[in-house]
Amino acid sequence: MPPQIIAILRGLRPSEAVDIGAALVDAGIGRLEVPLNSPDPFSSIRLLADRFGAMADVGAGTVVDVGDVAAVKAAGGVLVVSPNANPAVIAATKAAGMASYPGVFTATECFAALAAGADALKLFPASLLGIEGMTALRAVLPAGTPLFAVGGVGADDFARWLAAGAAGFGIGSALYKPGMTANEVAARARDLVAAWDRATTDASR
Repeated sequence: MPPQIIAILRGLRPSEAVDIGAALVDAGIGRLEVPLNSPDPFSSIRLLADRFGAMADVGAGTVVDVGDVAAVKAAGGVLVVSPNANPAVIAATKAAGMASYPGVFTATECFAALAAGADALKLFPASLLGIEGMTALRAVLPAGTPLFAVGGVGADDFARWLAAGAAGFGIGSALYKPGMTANEVAARARDLVAAWDRATTDASR
């Protein structure tokens, strides 16, 4: 299975988007998220989508306003990630033909997001919810609901979260921080993919 890792590129600048994107895609990471509180995010999304759209799902993070959904689509994005579960944002995302990953923490938010059409649920902040919290949610959610752990979860935690039923992870500062070179990001990306491979191999034994 390819790594189910969303690269959260908060602070990415358009001038570095292609080099950073290449480092991630070459390492095997297939979801690239540019949070909308980054400098000129739609330009970065456009550059990434134009260059890597055939190899990766490119989109926006920190999408909290319906008005931004159309702008993500216009920039070539196919993925909308939010810190919250706004049914209007989810519905607009699906109407635009994009994948919706809203942030949730409670069962109420989970079910509201799924009812609005969410493709996967972003457990945020995962470090506060914990594996026990995710396990409790999985017990009541529809079977097969993809859950991505985001916030305070790193490579060392992959195996435990996957064993408990997580589908994947969103990784931010452990993968990219403003000022990092493409080579630094590439090394971190390779380490994360290797950790994913080890964790999934262990889980299949």
